[in-house]
Amino acid sequence: MTLPLIVAKSLRQHALSTAVTALSIALAVGLWLTVWQVKEQAQTTFANASLGFDAVLGARGSKLQLVLNAVFHLESSPGNLRGEDVEAVQRAAGVEAAVPLAVGDSYGGWRLVGTTLDFFRQAEPAPGRRLAVRTGGRLFEPGFQEAVAGSLAAANLGMQPGDEFHPAHGFAGAEGHDHEETYLVVGVLEPSNTPADRVIWIPLEGIQHMSGHDPATASDVSAVLVKLLTPVAGFRLDTHYNQQGHRLTWAWPIGRIVAELFAKLAWLERVLELVAYLVAVVALGSVLASLYSSMNERRHEIAILRALGARRLTLFGAIVLESGAIAALGVLAGGLVYAALMTVASGFIRAETGVLLDPWTGSGTLFLAPLLMILLGAAAGLVPALKAYRNPVAENLGPHQ
Repeated sequence: MTLPLIVAKSLRQHALSTAVTALSIALAVGLWLTVWQVKEQAQTTFANASLGFDAVLGARGSKLQLVLNAVFHLESSPGNLRGEDVEAVQRAAGVEAAVPLAVGDSYGGWRLVGTTLDFFRQAEPAPGRRLAVRTGGRLFEPGFQEAVAGSLAAANLGMQPGDEFHPAHGFAGAEGHDHEETYLVVGVLEPSNTPADRVIWIPLEGIQHMSGHDPATASDVSAVLVKLLTPVAGFRLDTHYNQQGHRLTWAWPIGRIVAELFAKLAWLERVLELVAYLVAVVALGSVLASLYSSMNERRHEIAILRALGARRLTLFGAIVLESGAIAALGVLAGGLVYAALMTVASGFIRAETGVLLDPWTGSGTLFLAPLLMILLGAAAGLVPALKAYRNPVAENLGPHQ
């Protein structure tokens, strides 16, 4: 009997224990891959979710809060900038573009952001790619009560071009009264897999002059997204606003500030990694325990194989191969577990931030982790294999008890 046939016969005879052990490995592999992929992709994807803008100018406060509010449309605005502040940064040397944003209202739990058409001209979900409106729609006209909905906001609200709505004062969970203005949806953006998908965009003056807002601050904005011609301009404006000034905050570069956020959450990543490692250890331990405990049941069978001419090394190799085969079955099932976990995780992240993680983006972990698990699974069979190697033939050839 050849080695693969011995292994296949053993797997069939112990189908239940094989299935249970493979399932534990599948859970370990799925969890392990999900933790690593979310960790690796999230940092890169979030750092690149700034739509091509390099910096954010806002009221004095936390740089991270400013980026979360202006780029990811999370958190509350730290305060307002005056109209002259916007004009000053637009005129600054080394600035390619400076696009104002105004926030403070929402509809159905989704934020309204006031901006200018320059936002759509400058925003780049990917290099050389612009935000685009779906066929049958268009961008809003400045000065009109019109809106363009991001793809996620439109899908959740059931918005289509031609729909009308009344904005509410405040953000999701804290909305106040409805404003008297009626806004017409004139377009829905194509999915960009960025935070822009979670927003309903309206003309800047729409937020500034909304009924119920203080007319004394009608020219104020919440933040300014800035594109720079050179990094030198970033350093110079950092000195001007953060070191010499005391009223405004210059958050630059956006990618570094997002990285600081993940650095603060590093403890959570370590906890998840530890859980994944422990699950993997338990799974490998179950392989060892399952095979080792089955050796007592297989003594007679092993003795017969030895009597029929099977060498000790053949039986040793059969047990190691069987252990590796169980791990391989678990890895295959682990791919399904990973796909399910990553689908749920990426769906949740997209719903909360607009950023999309791709479960199958090339990563060394996707290939190395399954291979490592198979090798470790085979290694877990060494102890049971050694027991089979030492199985005394004469003592176990008698009638099977």
